[in-house]
Amino acid sequence: MRTHTISPHATAPNSTISRYLARRRRQLWLIAVTALATLISLLVDVATGPGAYPLVDVMKALVTPAGVPHILHVVVWEIRLPVALMAIVVGASLAVAGAQMQTLLNNPLADPFTLGISSAASFGAALAIVLGFGVLPVAGTLLLTGNAFVLAMLASLMIWGLSRLRGVSVQTMVLMGIAIMFFFNALLGILQYVASAESLQQLVFWSLGSLNKASWGKVGLAGLALVVTTPIFVLARWHLTALRLGDIQAKAMGIDVGRLRLRMLLCCALLSATAVAFVGTIGFVGLVGPHIARLLVGEDQRTFLPMSALTGALILSLTSILSKTLIPGILLPIGILTALIGLPFFVSLVLRSRKEIWR
Repeated sequence: MRTHTISPHATAPNSTISRYLARRRRQLWLIAVTALATLISLLVDVATGPGAYPLVDVMKALVTPAGVPHILHVVVWEIRLPVALMAIVVGASLAVAGAQMQTLLNNPLADPFTLGISSAASFGAALAIVLGFGVLPVAGTLLLTGNAFVLAMLASLMIWGLSRLRGVSVQTMVLMGIAIMFFFNALLGILQYVASAESLQQLVFWSLGSLNKASWGKVGLAGLALVVTTPIFVLARWHLTALRLGDIQAKAMGIDVGRLRLRMLLCCALLSATAVAFVGTIGFVGLVGPHIARLLVGEDQRTFLPMSALTGALILSLTSILSKTLIPGILLPIGILTALIGLPFFVSLVLRSRKEIWR
């Protein structure tokens, strides 16, 4: 009687598939847990503030607004909920923009803040605050937002134009972005110097980053920018994942790298401009959020993109809570806290990149 022996190599494909499926389940669980943590943070953010209300009452006001006292309804729906939702939307927008810029430039230090896009948007907003000047004559009531968007687009186009030059590396593009950041910061300093006392106070307050002026209209516009750009990122997910292998490999796969970079940079500019225009300068969220997502789920855009959005939203939501509770009775600017939290992380990334370069 003939006996059949099964080679150990025959089970290798099954083992590989099992590991892949286990990894996918782990990634999906991590995304679900992060989404739940973000929802809990949102509820705590709504419940936190002067005249604190129990979380149960806040949830009751959210579920059945007509069944709660009028004061609680106004506080939750007109004051606190727009602020809490703005933190979620802006955090997700900055993290998504940072994630895609790190992918496009293949550099862990790239984000809208370090590449000058946020600085350009800040200068555009300052033109509206200090001089009342509009880059877009038809902007109307959206003068500040229009200025921020146009200047952010200009900075993105400058970075993209540099990438089209022969022999320019991604490191050169990052250095160019840093130069753009200092250039627009210098222009912003000139506006601060010539501004009136009232305009200067408004500009300084705005530049520190604050969620206090959030409204349902602003939340809707910021959310619209995120809704418009997300499908574009999703449709390009395979191209973006391939781009991590390098420009040469991506071109060998038939990807138009220049066109892809332009389209993605314009989307990043839109997200950065709306975020900066509505809440001011908030740094390091676009840097820290994607790195946390990358450590948790890897580089695959199918999981990296949603995890980046969730981590950015969670970071800014937790920072919003911290800004109201760190010093009782004082509401700290959220941009200061994100800078204090993100600076040590940024230094660690710089040191890690330096070690990799000198190996």
